[in-house]
Amino acid sequence: MKVLLVYAHPEPRSLNGSLRTVAVRELEASGHEVQVSDLYADGWKSQVDRADFPSLSPDERLVPAAASGTDFVAGTLTADVMSEIAKLHWADALILQFPMWWFAMPAILKGWVDRVFAYGFAYGVGEHSDRRWGDRYGEGTLAGKRAMLIVTAGGWEEHYAERGINGPIDDLLFPINHGILYYPGYEVLPPYVVYRVDRFDESGFEPVAEGLRERMRTLFTCAPIPYRRQNGGDYLIPSMQLRPGLGRPDATGYALHLDGDGGAREG
Repeated sequence: MKVLLVYAHPEPRSLNGSLRTVAVRELEASGHEVQVSDLYADGWKSQVDRADFPSLSPDERLVPAAASGTDFVAGTLTADVMSEIAKLHWADALILQFPMWWFAMPAILKGWVDRVFAYGFAYGVGEHSDRRWGDRYGEGTLAGKRAMLIVTAGGWEEHYAERGINGPIDDLLFPINHGILYYPGYEVLPPYVVYRVDRFDESGFEPVAEGLRERMRTLFTCAPIPYRRQNGGDYLIPSMQLRPGLGRPDATGYALHLDGDGGAREG
């Protein structure tokens, strides 16, 4: 199988750098082909601006979604973006690896999403009618592929637990897992999260590395997070509200969008 790992850390000698090496070696040892997009090393341009849309005339107002769609259809998006889109088509699985900074991914990785997930490619596809609302949330261009996150966090695992001060890690990662990865069709796997990384020493590395090796070995076999499919009948169209009676009576927020018992955690 083919795997694309998009890596967002500025220091090759960091814990993230070591974990990336572990992941790539284990994937290759399992017979997979791997490509790595190292955003800092590549000098990735993170901001969206007029330079991203070569067909946009100088006197035309920039509407990013419309401009993105025009250049995607014409095949005239910038070479760096087209290269990443080609990698996404090539890959059977996508891994996003990053340190959690201020409860989110680094700006350079968000910029990769902003520029690469073009209109007509990752969103804005499919029929809009009284039966379905586009091909998204379980359908779309990237359906049939898998995706997961490798995340490092400075706080304790307890800080990100159900009652932790930082909020549950599954809730913090929901906008990425559900809104960025599941939206264009990926089957999203539970994330691999490493905590207390600012207090890490060599004795703690090997158990974490072995856990990551196991996740790489099961990349194509472990069960994905059971998100509800938008067009599978659980949502009213066009309001996109979950149908009455679905989900546990006490479930609210993100947990409602998990199928099965209607409120189990991702972890």
